[in-house]
Amino acid sequence: MNQVDAVVLAGARNTGRLRKMDNSFYEASIEIAGRPMVYYVLDALAAVPEVRHIVVTAPIGAFDGDWQGKVTFVPATDSMIGNIRQGIRTLNTKEKVLVVTSDIPLLNPTAVSDFIQRCQEREADIYYPIICRDVNDQEFPGVKRTYVRLRDGVFTGGNMALISSDIIENCYTMIEYAIAMRKKPLQLSRLLGFKFIVKFLLNQLSISEIEARVEDILCFRGVGVVSPYPQVGIDVDKPSDLELVRQVLESPDYHGDFVGGHDIRYH
Repeated sequence: MNQVDAVVLAGARNTGRLRKMDNSFYEASIEIAGRPMVYYVLDALAAVPEVRHIVVTAPIGAFDGDWQGKVTFVPATDSMIGNIRQGIRTLNTKEKVLVVTSDIPLLNPTAVSDFIQRCQEREADIYYPIICRDVNDQEFPGVKRTYVRLRDGVFTGGNMALISSDIIENCYTMIEYAIAMRKKPLQLSRLLGFKFIVKFLLNQLSISEIEARVEDILCFRGVGVVSPYPQVGIDVDKPSDLELVRQVLESPDYHGDFVGGHDIRYH
């Protein structure tokens, strides 16, 4: 079993639509069942045998705890890519690092472990989880996510990635742009060229074509890893998302590693 270190990004300010429901200064501080949202992410990661050390980039003094000695907090920068670099430099590693956002409180250890194990099946520089819409709809009916229709199916993206540490330094600008465009599929497809935009609009792009084109233009290998766990992609970025995760996590049927009996429904 290969172990990896993790970086959790918890520095985003709560200045968007979520502020109407919770006036916490930072998104990671938004309370769910009496606890900051990021704590649920840390609970999940700390319980994964494959995760060795966890660095959290967060505002100074905003959070505490060490989760059985696995977690270290470091000051956040003013950008997502900057926080990834900060976390990797703190870990002082040349190995692959698991990067996780702080806004996926439904994340569970099984989903993380499954993703890490699936990544071991192929050699790449960046591994990104994608979740089939049917799986998402079965677990969380009615939840609105950003989907992309490909030849292989309809998918939404996850909110973590396994990344080779040197890629962040070597491809800083391009990765920063991809992060900024991550919820705008058409704009993101422009990185791939006109032919790929046309195929994207016709729903004819395949996962393998995207992977090959990314390798051609960026000179590193990125792969999409299909995850059967929709919790990886349920991020809290709008009021309806916060309502959902509060409903799930405050339910007496919730047991930490799954939604009890698949009987919790979102409307």
